[in-house]
Amino acid sequence: MRSCEITRDTKETAVKLSISLDGTGIVEADTGIPFFDHMLSAFGRHGGFDLKVNVKGDLLVDYHHTIEDVGIVLGQAVLEALGDMKGIERFAHIAVPMDEAISYVTLDISKRPYLVMNGEFLGGLPFPDTLVEHFFYSFCTNAKITAHLSFSGRDSHHMCEALFKAFGVALKTASRVDSNKGIPSTKGVL
Repeated sequence: MRSCEITRDTKETAVKLSISLDGTGIVEADTGIPFFDHMLSAFGRHGGFDLKVNVKGDLLVDYHHTIEDVGIVLGQAVLEALGDMKGIERFAHIAVPMDEAISYVTLDISKRPYLVMNGEFLGGLPFPDTLVEHFFYSFCTNAKITAHLSFSGRDSHHMCEALFKAFGVALKTASRVDSNKGIPSTKGVL
């Protein structure tokens, strides 16, 4: 099983996280931010990842540190769980609708971190909209993944949830192992 457990303690947060890339979609998320827990559950469930996240953060200051640090630790855990990346599919492109909203996620597990995010939330999330992009930036930077994300719709909750679901499905697809493949690169390394 490709899995990893990481604990990260700072003056702002204490994060304990474990992930199994070859799980069944069982998620336990307790970040102190119920909507963020819901998004992490959507990511893990639709990605088929077993994910446990427990955070004690300085939520009285704001939600920024907690959301950022979960992105950092989750990215680090995914990178470690991927191991040598031998045989992974590497690329994925997924579209996921949720009612009137749709999200598109294109991934390259390349060890070349980059994030492009297009779309506009319309307010109504329980934290600043910019923290969604910051979460994915923190994740991609630490997992060393290139991701292009785009979304549209009329309900911010639906757009955000479709985005997390699509990211989970795309990561599952890109990290899938084909035992007949070697390192998926013309260079022979990622």
